[in-house]
Amino acid sequence: MFKRNVLSELEKWKNSDTRKPLLMRGARQVGKTTVVEQFGKSFNNYLYFNLEREEHRRLFETQIPTDMLVEQLFWNCRTERKPGTTLIFIDEIQNSPKTIALLRYFYEDRPDLYVIAAGSLLESIVDVQFSFPVGRVQYMPMRPCSFCEFVEALGEGRLLAVAADPRLVSVVHNQLLALFNRYVIIGGMPQAVQQYAANRDVMAIDDIYETLLQAYRDDVEKYVRGNKLIGTVRFVVENGWRFAGSTIAMNGFAGSTYRSREINEAFNLLEKAMLLELVYPATNTEVPILPENKRRPKLIWLDTGLVNYAAGIRSEIIGCNDILDVWRGRIAEHIVAQELLTLNHRISQRRAFWTKGTGGESAEVDFVWVVDSQIIPIEVKSGHNSHLRSLHAFVDSSSTHVAVRIWSGEFSVDDLTTTIKKKPFKLINLPFYLIWNMENIVKQYL
Repeated sequence: MFKRNVLSELEKWKNSDTRKPLLMRGARQVGKTTVVEQFGKSFNNYLYFNLEREEHRRLFETQIPTDMLVEQLFWNCRTERKPGTTLIFIDEIQNSPKTIALLRYFYEDRPDLYVIAAGSLLESIVDVQFSFPVGRVQYMPMRPCSFCEFVEALGEGRLLAVAADPRLVSVVHNQLLALFNRYVIIGGMPQAVQQYAANRDVMAIDDIYETLLQAYRDDVEKYVRGNKLIGTVRFVVENGWRFAGSTIAMNGFAGSTYRSREINEAFNLLEKAMLLELVYPATNTEVPILPENKRRPKLIWLDTGLVNYAAGIRSEIIGCNDILDVWRGRIAEHIVAQELLTLNHRISQRRAFWTKGTGGESAEVDFVWVVDSQIIPIEVKSGHNSHLRSLHAFVDSSSTHVAVRIWSGEFSVDDLTTTIKKKPFKLINLPFYLIWNMENIVKQYL
């Protein structure tokens, strides 16, 4: 299995003086278990428990004195305890509220132990049953593979080393752009990436996509925990992929007869399961970004490869010269949204786009992102600079002097003046394959 970037974050957690039990959050099949198993090799003792198994769940729920619990865990694993560090990994912890409560014990009474818990549906049970031990755990998101991880999995990491220097990136532009286009097709689900890295056959991973989609459909009852919204959630999971990257209306979503409240509740449940995010617009241009949740959001799913397969547009991407021309530009926006989340490991990180307030000519910028306390506008678009009217409008109404255009062209920086207020600003033309380095590049021009 290829190395995931989150391993470096786990090392920071391990070495932290303020370490708490760690909850890894992420949708099913994004690689949580595999990563923790890799991480576990750096410990003297590694104990794994999956609470979907009754015998493992019973271990934590049996009424035994807590000071005997660790010995019981070692005994159950038929493992002799070695001197040194111990990592306990509790997978699918959402199946046992009592075990979640035990995280408080590990934090307060056993700081010598390293404890990681993971679960795909944690948030879907919290609101209705109990709360996590607040202040006694910390969180880390696990998401699909980034473009950088995809390139490393294919054994092409040397290209990223060259691309890190914008002065040299033109030398490898065509190679990296071709790799990025392939990443758009495959997506970032680890099993699909691993399979493609092994045989370089796009069609050979169809079974993986189909299995993943079926698993998400089968999970509907778990998301809902009752019959109230099962039909609505299942409808969204089965039909919502075709609206990826689109601004959606809740009432009658996807031609259904479901009301706004039902669809909104279904989306909220799927957001908690980290299958998708509703990306809302903001109208302000100074920090903090303030999304307006009463306006229509864009629908962004967890992975573009799954969108391509589920929406049936993969053949269109394979035959294109520029992903900006595919699906009216929606797939390009979707992959940019996916890459933006890889820029940090904050569980609370959300995406937003910008729209001009009421009155005057309308304007919309694809994304806004905070860098060094400034909101940076991001457009996903090719074409002449003067045609980036919405981006010009944002710069005119903000204090920033830097904007980003993500495209298929080579890296460059243009000195421009806005069309209305004649305000000077720098436009960073960033190739898709450099999104991973966007924040560092932007900081050079702030």
